[in-house]
Amino acid sequence: MKEMKQNRKTKYTQLALQDALMELMEQKPIFKITIKELCERADINRTTFYAHYTDQNDLLHKIEHDVLLSFRKFIDSLHSQMDKSSIVHIIQGFLQYIADNDKHIQILLSERGDINFQKKLFTMIYEQCEIMNLAVPSSTTEFYFIFVLNGSIGLIQHWLKYGLTKSTYEMAEIIFNMTAQIK
Repeated sequence: MKEMKQNRKTKYTQLALQDALMELMEQKPIFKITIKELCERADINRTTFYAHYTDQNDLLHKIEHDVLLSFRKFIDSLHSQMDKSSIVHIIQGFLQYIADNDKHIQILLSERGDINFQKKLFTMIYEQCEIMNLAVPSSTTEFYFIFVLNGSIGLIQHWLKYGLTKSTYEMAEIIFNMTAQIK
């Protein structure tokens, strides 16, 4: 029973720190965030922080890892839905996932986020496109995907930055139509 209570307390502390970091990153880049203000925002002491993380970057990497793991599970679930006629619905599902989790994702994809997170996300999506056999058959496939994924991520960043002003379906249509024109 004591171990269960300890695990719940640990999880609460970690979530409080993650939320505090995301709130602070809305205001400034990570290199300007101190452990002191992070702990004050999370309402924990520094000793507790250091029991879980080495520094604010370690905490950020944990958040990124969790988001990427969650993304991976979501993308893996798309395999069963995959056929050419449902591409817009898959994109919409992807966007809905982002919208439902937009606080962390918005910050991680913003100019205050870690560029390495964006690269890892890009690589994961690229690999999944290859697995799902979404390749354009030509010698320029890699360049096509780099162009499409960077453009799509840019559109998603813009969509998040300006408050999800379009529905997930509208954004899916925009991304699909723009990429369809490139082929």
